[in-house]
Amino acid sequence: MIKIVYFASIREQLGLADESLEIPSGVSSIADLSSWLQRERGQKWSSALGNISTLYAVNQEMVNAQHLLQTGDEVAFFPPVTGG
Repeated sequence: MIKIVYFASIREQLGLADESLEIPSGVSSIADLSSWLQRERGQKWSSALGNISTLYAVNQEMVNAQHLLQTGDEVAFFPPVTGG
């Protein structure tokens, strides 16, 4: 089981702040998880998670999309952030 947390505009688009789920077989990285969610859950998820600039964290550490997941991880999806 992993916990997924959605932040800012991603959370707003999905209408979901967080969820826990079992990692399906074949899903081993953040990229795999994102692709699986988009494929299984449809257009709203593709719009929310499909941005090439989406940022990721695992257990509150920033990681890239190739980061390998483990049972018990907390995965966070962040939209691209700009500052000024």
